[in-house]
Amino acid sequence: MAKISVLGAGSWGTALSILLSNNGHEVRLWSRFQEEVDALRETRELTSKLPGVHIPEDIDITADLKDCIETAEVLVLAVPSPYIRSTSKLMAPDVKKGQIIVNVAKGIEENTLMTMTDIISEEIPAAAVYVLSGPSHAEEVGRGIPTTCVISGPERETAEYLQGIFMSPVFRVYTTPDMLGVELGGSLKNVIALAAGTADGLGYGDNTKAALITRGIAEIARLGTKMGARMETFGGLTGIGDLIVTCASVHSRNRKAGYLIGQGYTMQQAMDEVKMVVEGVYSAKAAKSLAEKYGVEMPIIMEVNEVLFENKPAADAVRDLMLRDKKVETPMLPW
Repeated sequence: MAKISVLGAGSWGTALSILLSNNGHEVRLWSRFQEEVDALRETRELTSKLPGVHIPEDIDITADLKDCIETAEVLVLAVPSPYIRSTSKLMAPDVKKGQIIVNVAKGIEENTLMTMTDIISEEIPAAAVYVLSGPSHAEEVGRGIPTTCVISGPERETAEYLQGIFMSPVFRVYTTPDMLGVELGGSLKNVIALAAGTADGLGYGDNTKAALITRGIAEIARLGTKMGARMETFGGLTGIGDLIVTCASVHSRNRKAGYLIGQGYTMQQAMDEVKMVVEGVYSAKAAKSLAEKYGVEMPIIMEVNEVLFENKPAADAVRDLMLRDKKVETPMLPW
């Protein structure tokens, strides 16, 4: 049994707390907001995001960050990506040398182009930082629906230790050394999911979505390998696996926001309607900047940015993607 503090009482943090508690670990769940702590203690349910999912009584729900850090062997950082840096700053004074932090947020910081684990490592240099990612909607993990993820980080032995902590009959975990690939796949797929949702909102069909998924993973892999990640990662759970579920699932906030944009909502109206952090919106500009920095062609990413931030009609973006210059799908293969 491990002592684990999950920092962030949103849908993902709550679902992981339940999973870890069911695995027999001593779990504390932290929220920055005392009113949220009080409501969770009273109802034992995150009614707004995980209705009907009971939070076990032995999970201690608290607003005391310092105590959560000091009493834990493993910290699971489960706040949305735009708040990773600010939360890391709050944590830094109390994190012990070598204390394990497992990041579960997906995103790239717009101004610095840093991944979430890069940010955590910068703000908390004492920590040993790992990442857990994959096709894993909180709504299903909280209900015990079989799910598979990947854990990655600098040391194989620690990754395997964490693999054992999270593994259960309904939550299978693999390991990989390619932390950069895991994080890029997890963050960039949110931008492609916005495009897939927009296509749905426009009334397009499965053919369109299949095209966006397959060409989307091609874009992500082109950028990822140029940055030093491994191609194999993008054919796995944190690449094509996570992309498929985020583009297709009714639980996907990125797909839902895209759907609303396809229906005529502005980006801000769509985010307000979803009522959750739409991480693809925050990652879209960063993805565009990375494409330009590394000289990688990413036409879907570019069109998403024009729709989100330059008021380009979504239907025009789809037309322009379809009418691009003729290409060879597999230029590395000889005739």
